[in-house]
Amino acid sequence: MSTTRTAISSTTAPLSGKGVARAVGILFVVQMVTAMFGTSLIQAFVDGNPDRAPMTAGVALMSVSGCAVVGIGLLMYPVLRQVNPTLAVWYPILRVVECLVSAACGGYLLAASTVVPNHLLWVYVPTGIGGIVLCHLLFVGGLVPRPIALLGLVGYASLTIGVPLDLLGVLDMGAGVGMLLLAPGGLFELVFLPIWLIAKGFRPLPSTTDLSSAAPVTAH
Repeated sequence: MSTTRTAISSTTAPLSGKGVARAVGILFVVQMVTAMFGTSLIQAFVDGNPDRAPMTAGVALMSVSGCAVVGIGLLMYPVLRQVNPTLAVWYPILRVVECLVSAACGGYLLAASTVVPNHLLWVYVPTGIGGIVLCHLLFVGGLVPRPIALLGLVGYASLTIGVPLDLLGVLDMGAGVGMLLLAPGGLFELVFLPIWLIAKGFRPLPSTTDLSSAAPVTAH
């Protein structure tokens, strides 16, 4: 009797191929860059710049970021469901929720010329929870090096914990010590994960079974 690892079936292999991995890596960079510039333009309006044109551009950039977020969720789902189908479905759902919350805040800003109070914090909630789901499955499935997945787990957990702390007035996630909570997730989304996915792609799964059990397939 020998113990072997079965390969991913041919019908699912293309879903975790380098093409999808590169697309996801690029979309992570796009969503981060557009969100940073969009947030900056919107913040300038909040800080007193009366010109609506940059603010409108900021909302447009946030819309691009939201579309990229949804694209990431949809592309990652077929890959993540090979690790744990039950948990994987929550990732695209939470990414869609994130996009909808961001779009609602942007629409309100355009209509009322004022931001929704704590608008970024409401976006961070589905971002953080969805990111924890993603990184857990990346770690369990070994789809990327585990240090990268752990960095993401730390980043998204910090982001999730930071939301209630900000709402309670303990810290400000937009300044000082509060910004340190954003650093691990930023490094994960903008540097380590996209570079790995674009350069290397996803690592092959060790088994087509639910990897949460980490049980090898035994062949007689």
